[in-house]
Amino acid sequence: MTDLQRKYNLNHLRELESESMFIMREVAAQFERPALLFSGGKDSIVMVHLAKKAFWPAKIPFPLMHIDTGHNFIETMIFRDELVEKLGVQLIVGSVQEAIDTGRVVEETGFEASRNLLQTVTLLDAIARHKIDCALGGGRRDEEKARAKERFFSHRDEFGQWDPKNQRPELWNIFNGKKRVGEHFRVFPLSNWTEMDIWQYIYLENIDIPSLYFTHERQVFVRDGVILADAPFMKKRDAEKVTTMRIRCRTIGDISCTGLSRSEASTLEDIIREIAALRVTERGSRADDLRSESAMEDRKKEGYF
Repeated sequence: MTDLQRKYNLNHLRELESESMFIMREVAAQFERPALLFSGGKDSIVMVHLAKKAFWPAKIPFPLMHIDTGHNFIETMIFRDELVEKLGVQLIVGSVQEAIDTGRVVEETGFEASRNLLQTVTLLDAIARHKIDCALGGGRRDEEKARAKERFFSHRDEFGQWDPKNQRPELWNIFNGKKRVGEHFRVFPLSNWTEMDIWQYIYLENIDIPSLYFTHERQVFVRDGVILADAPFMKKRDAEKVTTMRIRCRTIGDISCTGLSRSEASTLEDIIREIAALRVTERGSRADDLRSESAMEDRKKEGYF
C-alpha cells in the first residue's frame, strides 16, 4: 500500500467515524430512553467504542442491551461482562430462556432448531419493559439485501414492526425522530461501513475483540456445507460426525446458526488480508439466513434487529 493509499484509507475511516458519532449524538438529543443493542460481535463492539469517543469525557449516556439466547458462546459472555464492568455502564439483559419458560415463545425442535427467531419477541418485550424509545443497532448495508433497504433512522410501529415501503426521507444530515406513543426507532450508525472498514478501524483503534474471531481449535460438525460448533443442545444426524478443526468466527451469534470458517488468521493483519481475498459475505454462512431468500427481511418486518 502506498503512502497516498494509506492517507486515503485513514481519511475514509475518520469520515465514517465522524458520521457515526454525529448520529449517536443526534440519538442522545432526540430520544429520552435510548439503548445500544450489544451482541458481543465486532460491529456492536465498534459501536460501543464510537459511543465512548462521541461522549468523552462523560460516560456513555445509554445502557447496553443484550438479548441472551442461552445458547451463546461462553467467550462472548465473558467479553460482555468484562466490557460492561470496565466502562461502568448499565447492562439490560433480555432472556430467551425466560420467554420460553413463561410461554411467551415456543422453542423449536428438530435438527434445524434455533433460538435465533425467538429473539424478536424477547427484544420487543425488553424494549417495552424498559420503555426504550430508540435502539441503536450495528447493522450495515453491505451485510444483506434487506439491510441495504434500511435508513439510518428506522421507524417501528406500536407492534415493533418495520415497513420497508414506508420510510422517512433523510436529506443530508437531517434525521426525523418524531413518533407516536408506543412507537420506537432503530438507528444504525454503521450503515455506510463495510466489513473491511470495521476490521481496519478495529486495527487502527486497537480495539479488543473476543478470541473467537482468531483461529483456534474447536469441536465442530458440518451441516449442509456449513461448519457449526458442537454443543450439548445441538442435535446431530447420524452422518454429522464431530471432529476438531482450526476455525474462527467471521460473525458471532447464537451457536446454533453461526457458521464457522476454516482459517489460520491469528492476528488482525491476517484477518484483514483474509477478508480482502473473500468473495462471500460474512452472513453467507449464517444458517438462519439460509432458511429462505427473504429470511432476514421477514424477521425485520416482525421486529428483528
